[in-house]
Amino acid sequence: MITTDTTLELLKTHFGYRTFRPNQEQIVNDIIHGNDVLTIMPTGGGKSVCFQLPALALSGTAIVISPLIALMKDQVDALLTNGIPAAYYNSSQEASVQNDTLKKLQDGHLKLIYVAPESLQNLAPYFSAIEVSMIAVDEAHCISSWGHDFRPAYTQLGYLKKQFPNKPIAAFTATADSATQQDILKQLNILDAKVHMSSFDRKNLYLEVRPGNDRINQIIRFLKTRPDESGIIYCLSRRSTQEVTAKLKKSGFKAKAYHAGLSAEKRNSIQESFINDKTPIIVATIAFGMGIDKSNVRWVIHYNMPKNIEGYYQEIGRGGRDGLPAYNILFYSYADVVQLRRFTENASNADYQIAKLNRMQQFAEALSCRRIALLNYFGEHHTENCNNCDVCKTPPRYFDGTILTKKVCSAVYRLKQQESTGMVIDVLRGAQNAHVFEKGYQNIKTYGILHEMSWLDLQQYIIQMLNQGILEIRFHENGRLVLTPLANAILFDDHPVRLAKPRKQLQAAKSDRPKHATGSKLFQRLRELRSAIAKEAKIPAYVVFSDATLKDMEARRPKTKSEFKEVLGVGKVKAERYSRYFLNAIAVYESEET
Repeated sequence: MITTDTTLELLKTHFGYRTFRPNQEQIVNDIIHGNDVLTIMPTGGGKSVCFQLPALALSGTAIVISPLIALMKDQVDALLTNGIPAAYYNSSQEASVQNDTLKKLQDGHLKLIYVAPESLQNLAPYFSAIEVSMIAVDEAHCISSWGHDFRPAYTQLGYLKKQFPNKPIAAFTATADSATQQDILKQLNILDAKVHMSSFDRKNLYLEVRPGNDRINQIIRFLKTRPDESGIIYCLSRRSTQEVTAKLKKSGFKAKAYHAGLSAEKRNSIQESFINDKTPIIVATIAFGMGIDKSNVRWVIHYNMPKNIEGYYQEIGRGGRDGLPAYNILFYSYADVVQLRRFTENASNADYQIAKLNRMQQFAEALSCRRIALLNYFGEHHTENCNNCDVCKTPPRYFDGTILTKKVCSAVYRLKQQESTGMVIDVLRGAQNAHVFEKGYQNIKTYGILHEMSWLDLQQYIIQMLNQGILEIRFHENGRLVLTPLANAILFDDHPVRLAKPRKQLQAAKSDRPKHATGSKLFQRLRELRSAIAKEAKIPAYVVFSDATLKDMEARRPKTKSEFKEVLGVGKVKAERYSRYFLNAIAVYESEET
């Protein structure tokens, strides 16, 4: 019989730990007792031990399904170092190495064998002929089309439960929302699995968002304050990785670019160089870092905004795995949002992916504690500020937003929690459009109770309510807005709410503001503002102002309403209606230049 003393002894002997981390012991025990499990545990939380230790304790060989060769090699090397017989099998190996691994497997000399999902069918006869102890599916979010790293080969894994009905299947991932979790359970045929969710709170990670102006020079200034530290810069495109790397090298930094255009041999060489501290800086597309157990990454920079919060969280999680402080900077620009929207437009679940992108954008624009916003997104509700993010360090102006929040929550409730954010805003502002009238929403009690508030400001407040865990968006249910238990406490128990007055644009720290920004960046901001106003009014963007008007606005940079009226294409009505928004955007932009 395997007891707690047995597992603790194995833990101490093979991994060097005297006690389990939070949740580890329960997960290990569930697997040992034959239960299927789904574990959501942050990067650096110790999830590998959760399947490696049961593999040691149980009779037979554990099959570990892993998506990347680098991940397999990294973990097998660590296991072998810990005295645990393990191997990996993949198509990149020479035939002699593959044959040697299969012989060890047949002879019962392996406690764990790591395989890629693509290799499973070829190895099925071998697995049928041996004693399998358990099956672990690492990076399990790859099985789900709802997930942020969908990998088609993972979808074949459902047959494993049929082939090994009496063996526990343990699925692991660092990030998965409720839709992804259900998809994992369904596709793996483990609907009765025990679900374990560890805290997503990585207290050692400092979170900061900066405007995307002059980002390369901001990065260079940042790196000069952190010599000899390891870090990763994530870019959206292969071209960006090459350009950023070239500029860093020109400034005297040791950096290498990593992207899918490199040969497998070259990518492996770069990974090894980074893992072994020979190359301190990697500039990469998002494929880099999954499963690489480098504990001393001191900073992670997102040169571009990620497409969803899951991806962002997983990538920042590659810093500070040793528990020491790590710094995270996200550069945010509207241009990135536009580009990411183009990427998702043709996806099979485009609406869902765009909703995810919108939440990522809302996080970047958050005026409340970023850690609270991040944790609330994953269903972990906190109320105390972290004092370890840029918003907490330089807080905005707050006010008592209890009554405002009650009005919003009341509208969501009266709309039966079936409508999107846009419809909720329209109802609160008393919008007179066909969408509202068709459903008879002009007759509900909350119609028009916030008519004096602009669409943009109300949207900002709702974003804060989302980030504070008062509201949630059901992405896989047409993006409908729903109330949380905290919302009920606000509605019925007068729970107080503090909201921040909206900042019209993000502002960089004064010391990092660019000295010479180009006009095209201001033009981009004006275009995005125009799009937001057009969305509010439900009219085409060019009806607000033409590009020619925005170009003239960019050139003139008006400071008063009178000057604004001099801009090409701006009449009295449009000046009255829109001047304060555009004047504010220009003023904020100019303040960043000084």
